[in-house]
Amino acid sequence: MQKIIVLTGAGISADSGLKTFRGADGLWEGHHIEEVATPEAFARNPRLVYEFYNLRRAQLLDPAIQPNAAHKALAEFEKSYPGSFHIITQNVDNLHERAGSENIIHMHGELQKIRCLQTGESFFWQDDLDETTPHPKGIHSSLRPDIVWFGEMPMHMAEIEELLSDCDVFLSIGTSGNVYPAAGFVNWTKGSCYKVEFNTEETPISEIFDRTIIGPAAKTVTEWCRDFLTTK
Repeated sequence: MQKIIVLTGAGISADSGLKTFRGADGLWEGHHIEEVATPEAFARNPRLVYEFYNLRRAQLLDPAIQPNAAHKALAEFEKSYPGSFHIITQNVDNLHERAGSENIIHMHGELQKIRCLQTGESFFWQDDLDETTPHPKGIHSSLRPDIVWFGEMPMHMAEIEELLSDCDVFLSIGTSGNVYPAAGFVNWTKGSCYKVEFNTEETPISEIFDRTIIGPAAKTVTEWCRDFLTTK
């Protein structure tokens, strides 16, 4: 039975109404990345960083934001497929979980988690966060969004490398091909691995894939999952 790994990026959540945050001008909601998404930014102006992630966290609670057909197709595929299946996501939203997926690795952290600066322990969190937020365990320590910022190492890299090196099918969905290390994951797969890219346009790494499928993820991913299951 083939081992399948799926890498998802911001493009898979676009049809759910979530902004990609990093636009062509390099800004995230009008802020330079250096202002809101680095350890230095947090040390320099924690209030701005807290506010930025509070807005992003609150957006996930908006009833209008729901898993789209691509999220649901992957969740149904996982339930139906008897072989090994994992999702590695660059996204910090919870749409894969809400769609029903279970084998998910969040390499860039999660919006609905916060982290203790003293112990490194993470906690589920849906409310606003600031300097005055009481620690969930009552200890005297600051808290930060449990997000991987620029300049920090992505999470679970040893597990990710092991999974990629042994997979038979690699799907890359809605990721730009510009941000490393995720853009290099296709090269971590073995030579016999069948590699498929899903995006709204070709990317800088499209030529590395065996097939690139152009179109909205909600349509293309749903069709691929259906076709794969019916031909196996």
